[in-house]
Amino acid sequence: GGRGWSRARGCSGGMRVAMVVGDIVGHGIRASATMGRMRTAVRTLADIDLAPDELLTHLDDLVVRLSEETSADVSDPGEVGATCLYAVYDPVSRCCTFARAGHPSPVMVLPGGAAQEVELPAGPPLGLGGLPFEAAELYLPEGTVLSFFTNGLIESHDRDVEAGQGLLCEALSASTGSLDETCDRILHTLLPTGSACDDVALLLARTHGLPESQVSTWDIPVDPALVAPIRKQVTDQLGIWGLPEASFTTELVVSELVTNAIRYGSHPIRLRLIHDESTLICEVSDASHTAPHLRRAKMWDEGGRGLLLVAQVTQRWGSRHTAEGKTIWAELNLLAQE
Repeated sequence: GGRGWSRARGCSGGMRVAMVVGDIVGHGIRASATMGRMRTAVRTLADIDLAPDELLTHLDDLVVRLSEETSADVSDPGEVGATCLYAVYDPVSRCCTFARAGHPSPVMVLPGGAAQEVELPAGPPLGLGGLPFEAAELYLPEGTVLSFFTNGLIESHDRDVEAGQGLLCEALSASTGSLDETCDRILHTLLPTGSACDDVALLLARTHGLPESQVSTWDIPVDPALVAPIRKQVTDQLGIWGLPEASFTTELVVSELVTNAIRYGSHPIRLRLIHDESTLICEVSDASHTAPHLRRAKMWDEGGRGLLLVAQVTQRWGSRHTAEGKTIWAELNLLAQE
């Protein structure tokens, strides 16, 4: 038995959404404390935009440390272990990246299709230490439903895991209502008495991609003198989107991030603007893996104020590493610009 938990939350920048479900070995105070520390760690690691397989590696290190603390506590010895599934959905590319650590794979329902298990590399449970985790990326059509759950949902004393998985797929395939109604249907189907032999966590998500009309991309030239026309095109694009009130701040942010990328990054450099009803994201990507540092310039410094300026005029900013290099992003609250 164990303690289960799940959560969906926005990632830093890019309008991506992180989804996580975990299961802690054991019950009682120790299991609750472990779950609390893991949830805090996931929130912190998601905020610094770690890839799913990297995030699980850090969680594995945390569980190893907790095990060492436990074994040193002779007054309360006990096993510390956990499983976890972590995924990040990007509404621009409509791709979802998954990684799991000894946890059941999610089940998905494609639009108009039947429920099916997402085939993912298994990954070792958390707490073994030193073993690698592997991520897998999947394109998800608009309206795909994902189901994340703990073992307690599909395991019971009177049926095996395969039978439970089959019931879950049937309940998901048969559902045509809201996600709340689908959750109720699943729970009533798999836990008819309302009692389970283990804690149960269930998380459902339906994908919503961002239309191409809300994304604009520019390739940045090597010559800084050629950046001015890009700024003009950015202002024109904001006008097309009906966001002229965001022009001043956006132009300032674009200038700082692009200038930094040209000066300190590596080509190719790309600028991307993404918006929805309430938020505008400005992203600048380059081929360098060196992350930027926010520093406070002294009064006599000629430079060093760029990122500090970006931090002051935007809601938040950050960076994330990619296979090609890195992306620096800044988020503007459009509602505050009105």
